[in-house]
Amino acid sequence: MKLLEGIRVLDISTVIAAPFAAGLMADFGAEVIKVEMPDGGDPFRRLGPYHEGQAMRFACMGRNKKSITLDLRTEKGKEIFLQLVEKSDVVIENFRTGTLDKWGIGYEAMKLRKQDIILSHVTGYGQTGPYKADVR
Repeated sequence: MKLLEGIRVLDISTVIAAPFAAGLMADFGAEVIKVEMPDGGDPFRRLGPYHEGQAMRFACMGRNKKSITLDLRTEKGKEIFLQLVEKSDVVIENFRTGTLDKWGIGYEAMKLRKQDIILSHVTGYGQTGPYKADVR
């Protein structure tokens, strides 16, 4: 048995730190569901280097994950996402601070569906403080 076996993680992040963290959770046995937007999915799917037509970065960051396409900006997408939250233990994201709240699926909305959901924000400049809106 692996350390995180029986844990379900929703990975709604893109690019480097958060997808890497979710990948480590998958390596330790968590079921990780990678939620990708319908406009091309995770940017790592399109970034080289390539091997036999496959983006090697996504092969690394997407390893051991299941993938679904879901538009979190639409009402139907939000509802499906919140239904997934009900059956999950952790959500990991790295959108700009306030994005999930703006879409109506922030931590408070998640908690209404699953009281003990864990939300991990992986941001370069934090959720509070003077640089939270920076996108350098």
